[in-house]
Amino acid sequence: MVAQQKVRNVNDVAAKGNSEKRGSRLAGQYMGFGGLLRGWRKAAHVNQPRAARALGISERTYRKIEHGATPPRLTSGQCESLADELGLDAEQRHVLMLHNVGSALIPPRGTAQPQLQRALRLLIDRQMPSPAYLCDQNWNILGFNSAMAEWWPWVMEPGANLIRWALTSVEARTQYQDWDMHAHAYVKMLKFAEAAKPDDATLRELIEDIQKDPDARQVWDTESHMGETRDGHVFRMNVPALDWETVEVVSHVLYPASMPEARFVVITWVEGGEGERDALGGIRNAWADAAADAADVETAQRHTQNRVAEDAATRWRREVAALASRKVVSTPEEAAALAGDKGVPMPAIGRLMGPDARLTLDPARRTVIWAAEETAGLWSVTRVSPSTVVARVPRAAITDDVLSELLALVRIALPAEDDAALSRVALLLDERATEQRILHEVRDMIQTGNA
Repeated sequence: MVAQQKVRNVNDVAAKGNSEKRGSRLAGQYMGFGGLLRGWRKAAHVNQPRAARALGISERTYRKIEHGATPPRLTSGQCESLADELGLDAEQRHVLMLHNVGSALIPPRGTAQPQLQRALRLLIDRQMPSPAYLCDQNWNILGFNSAMAEWWPWVMEPGANLIRWALTSVEARTQYQDWDMHAHAYVKMLKFAEAAKPDDATLRELIEDIQKDPDARQVWDTESHMGETRDGHVFRMNVPALDWETVEVVSHVLYPASMPEARFVVITWVEGGEGERDALGGIRNAWADAAADAADVETAQRHTQNRVAEDAATRWRREVAALASRKVVSTPEEAAALAGDKGVPMPAIGRLMGPDARLTLDPARRTVIWAAEETAGLWSVTRVSPSTVVARVPRAAITDDVLSELLALVRIALPAEDDAALSRVALLLDERATEQRILHEVRDMIQTGNA
């Protein structure tokens, strides 16, 4: 292809330059593991070839690590050898080891509150020097960090969209190695989204725009498979910010809890792949043959519904303070009025809660007004969740009138959207079935003396 020839020509010219004198430098040279190495090496007056020999790697690979590429985890022996070469003190040696041992992080659960959006912005920025971005369910760019903007400036354009850029721009054809292969991967994603969201007008508009490009239209017409995301794909790109050097990267796709329909993507620069094996040791471009089917579409729809339902659950936690507040009224009727005009009295369950309890469902706020008479002419009122009430109903006391009220409580405790509610019910039923199966097996073990 013409684009591939152009890349080769540009790379030939760039290869003649001195990489140490590049006019454009990445943040990776000053931040992260690469920045540490560079600072330590400069302070020790050690050149790059000596540092590379200490690690037992090529000078080219070492140079890329200092520029921000993420290397394979260094062994303890490599760390000790480098520390000796650079004359690192005990604290610096400890930092070097920490960067190569790795760590595990359990992310906090969150909601779409403004402060959590700021936290998500911070998360994107802190991926430096790795490019990172946030996009919506139709790949419109919502946010990005400096490395992403430096490597791929198109994200700063108004209305920037990953799929539109990848499939229709000349720039993408130049930067992706084997653009046709990547085009098929993105078309698979579009067809997957179309199957999962057949009524999405915005998605339909995006597909129609892309089909106006002759090359993209040909890929669309010849690709019959689907694919959900590019998570874990290892591929090569030609990056203008690196003087058109070819780098190998890994795409990581995550779903933020506070924005369940968005995608948080980090592009990690890696080293080590040669020939038929990529930098992670897998078969190069194996992702090109991967495909999804109808079952995967159903799974994606269910996961989306669950993420939306979980988001609704986190919004519920924002109201904890309001639910915990108590007020005092003079009569149970005054308490019931707090549920609004559409309040639903629950006398049957109220009797089970005690002789002085009056319960009223507030559908608008999806809560239950629980009033209890403390003294004559004095009723304390508390807002509680429907689940709290359901959990306190004795199972042996479920009569027809109690069941009728329980059904209303359970439904109001589920997500408001029918699809999301059905998905949550299916999940709960699966969990209960597993619990029952285990209990039956334990009972059988006890009865047969094999416990």
